[in-house]
Amino acid sequence: MPTALIIDGHPDARSLTAELVRRYAAGHGDARVLALRDLDFDPHLRFGYRERMPLEPDLVDAKRALRDAETVVVATPLWWGSVPAVLKGFFDRALLPQQEYRYTKLGLPEGLLTARRGRLLLLADTPWFAAPFTGLPAQTQVARNTLRLCGIRSVSTHRMLGVKDAGPDRIAAWLDRAERLGSRDGNPDARDRRDVGQTAAAAASSSVVATS
Repeated sequence: MPTALIIDGHPDARSLTAELVRRYAAGHGDARVLALRDLDFDPHLRFGYRERMPLEPDLVDAKRALRDAETVVVATPLWWGSVPAVLKGFFDRALLPQQEYRYTKLGLPEGLLTARRGRLLLLADTPWFAAPFTGLPAQTQVARNTLRLCGIRSVSTHRMLGVKDAGPDRIAAWLDRAERLGSRDGNPDARDRRDVGQTAAAAASSSVVATS
């Protein structure tokens, strides 16, 4: 059973997002790639939460993979301050109350996924120096309001900013970084070391991909 699930939220298999996913998977060695563009499901939550829509087989399989994964990685571009429609639709349809999360008697959310860690690979045309002014709302949406809410408490965000102006050397550095992250997550010894406090130190060693 793969220990990592990588969710590719880009609709184009030729994208840099998709290549980052492939490089992470290659470095990990025991990861499953879930390319949402290849799944057969209705991304619209047509009745809100008033009426439950039947789950398509691909969503049933994806939810099982989410429950089984030790690491969950989401790779997505930032479009109009949010994520692509296919990724938002996947969250709407696959992450359901009483299954991936629930509310306590006090009205507080309680996550039900058991993955030990999560990663967000976030790509944006926004240059790094403009990010403090424009914000990166997709980072909050996915890392805090989705993964952490559903129970994945340790989520690291890796931001690739200024994509449209990035040269070959910078893109190559991002791809190498993704493969190293996969290798680190796929190595049990490295995982153990990170779990006792080396996450911040390892992330800070990269001057290309900012981690927060």
